[in-house]
Amino acid sequence: MPRSPSSSVGDYLKAIWEAAEEEAASTKDVADRLSFSQASVTNMFARLREMGLVEYERYHGASLTEEGLSEALRLVRRHRLIEAFLLDQLGYSWEEVHGEAEKLEHAVSDRFTERLADFLGHPDHDPHGDPIPAVDGALEPDGSFPLPAAAAGERVLIARVGDETTGLLTYLGERGLVPGRLLTVEEVRTVDGVITVADEDGATHSLGASLAGTLFVRSVPEEG
Repeated sequence: MPRSPSSSVGDYLKAIWEAAEEEAASTKDVADRLSFSQASVTNMFARLREMGLVEYERYHGASLTEEGLSEALRLVRRHRLIEAFLLDQLGYSWEEVHGEAEKLEHAVSDRFTERLADFLGHPDHDPHGDPIPAVDGALEPDGSFPLPAAAAGERVLIARVGDETTGLLTYLGERGLVPGRLLTVEEVRTVDGVITVADEDGATHSLGASLAGTLFVRSVPEEG
């Protein structure tokens, strides 16, 4: 069933926000995220510009206006709260919640979203470790960095997972490599980028460069 125009607009705004970071989101980035053709994305960028939601110049990508950013963060808040509810209250696994929340976020109201936040005790992060925007759109500073940037001997805490692909989340979840997990970096191989870490139980995990790059961590001071 085709998505309604309003849900489609919301999906684009979220994709632009996720892809843009500090710069404009390219047509290719958004097309890849939404599995749409670049021609379709170009047409929607022009439409969003007419709606006052993005600033867009052909071949230079799109960036959110203040109104567009507000709408994107409203949907991100709703999405991440729904993910938390599905995991904490309905027994979904962390690899299932993203796809389900994508469907539900366009079917509920802002009133429902805030009732959900109250019910959950106003969580700060979703199941993948991503921060949940406040009602006013404020986001707490992240401060995390990709695991490959850590040094051998460093103690780190997994803060979030930057890829919500089902297979990857299943793999990480089965090994306990989830937000909140404390790791010690044992080896960083420069020849192939493989990183070996030890978890709190003493189990070691060797992670390829691409897999390690999906884990964002924070440094933990040495005890004592």
